[in-house]
Amino acid sequence: MTTDPAPRQTNRRFGTTAGALALVGPVLVALSAQAVAEGDRAEADRRGLPRVFLIDAESLSQTRGRVAAGDAALADPVARLRDEAQKALGAGPFSVTDKKVVSPSGDKHDYMSLGPYWWPDPRKPDGLPYIRRDGEVNPEGEAYDRAPLGRMTSAVETLALAYYLTSHEPYAEHAGRLLRAWFLDEATRMNPHLEYGQAIPGRTEGRGIGIIDTAQLARLVDAVGMLAGSPSWTPADRQGIEAWFGRYLTWLRESKHGRDEARATNNHGTWYDVQVAAFARFVGDDDIARDVLEQVPARRIARQIEPDGRQPLELARTRSFDYSAMNLRGMFDLATLGEPLGVDLWNFETADGRSLRRALDWLLPYATGEKPWQHRQIRAFDPSRLAPLLRRAAVAYQQPRYERAARQLTTDPADRMHLLWPDPRIERLGVCRLSPFSTWGLGFWRHVADRRLCRGGVLTIAGPNRRLMGKHRVGLPPVFVHFLA
Repeated sequence: MTTDPAPRQTNRRFGTTAGALALVGPVLVALSAQAVAEGDRAEADRRGLPRVFLIDAESLSQTRGRVAAGDAALADPVARLRDEAQKALGAGPFSVTDKKVVSPSGDKHDYMSLGPYWWPDPRKPDGLPYIRRDGEVNPEGEAYDRAPLGRMTSAVETLALAYYLTSHEPYAEHAGRLLRAWFLDEATRMNPHLEYGQAIPGRTEGRGIGIIDTAQLARLVDAVGMLAGSPSWTPADRQGIEAWFGRYLTWLRESKHGRDEARATNNHGTWYDVQVAAFARFVGDDDIARDVLEQVPARRIARQIEPDGRQPLELARTRSFDYSAMNLRGMFDLATLGEPLGVDLWNFETADGRSLRRALDWLLPYATGEKPWQHRQIRAFDPSRLAPLLRRAAVAYQQPRYERAARQLTTDPADRMHLLWPDPRIERLGVCRLSPFSTWGLGFWRHVADRRLCRGGVLTIAGPNRRLMGKHRVGLPPVFVHFLA
């Protein structure tokens, strides 16, 4: 007969040493992440910038200055944004507790959605198990949480951007009300997990695939950053939502669903990485974000993009152009997230030529009409989906041809793209002010063969390995530099 080992003598206040460490370890990690987030916030405040991760903070700050100055070039997009924000003032509040159905747990605070492309089987009396019809959305999903989540996110994004650009307090006030209802208020908040995301009646109560439902929240944390300074969005609100995302980040990384989605080899894996990296940056855990981003070249780019730029797993879908553009947008977001952490995904290229730029170049002639789209697309072909990516590529690669294509595909002067990613200043000849006594000055001519970007008095130098080496603020007599595209 076996007996249990004798219990260790413990300090009644702290328990065993192992128990104390198990308790203290996560607390120390949380405090460290909080300290990083506070440091990021203080630096953003010092420089007068919003704390955003998928949008360039300096560019957005400049846009606010242009709006305040009455820049006529932004009059149309600002007018449309104000109109959309006025409509958003009447939206919601939204909550997971509003749905008529209850998740398998019995807790209405649990998020639940249906797989959008799964339908009742017409050959079965009860329709079970559901069958897949790729690209065809089953309207039954409207009764669950995915649609309200989308409406909440869209309203908050619109209101937060409108507040940041115009300082109209009612926008921030309602955005805060929507955020508190979904994430913070005890009676209406969502539990920070997606155990029941994209369920399939007759097959499964939830799947890792459902995690893509919250990909839109990567944009929402940028919206939260735009509310900083509003009296309607308090420090307690900010701390509460950061804590919620900290718990959700833990679930994404440690749950079975999260581990399943991390292993996905198509757009699901891409958007899982976007969420983990964005949420980690939001809560101040840059080590997690950097770890995810450093794996993107091998796990995502090399596996999902062919040497000619095709994305085979997205081309196999019934909305092949939409999915190709959507997956590339996720990869562009990863590249943006990597910039401040020293992870250069924009210029990564495998030995056989797989890269973000190659994927964009492959899609471009189809979007501009130079080639007819040869793959299945059951919805209308909409080349304008590529326009924001081309605008971002024009900045990242300093390539005028991308900007020309973006303008060709977006003829609407009021498009929000002009606020989030304003026209890049791309010139073949530019003026940079360089100090000959600085480290960068001494090594400057050694790098002339590579790309020079000079924006707003900041000289950015990319080294021979095409990795971002640093930025140097300079203010001495100008040196004329021919930008090599």
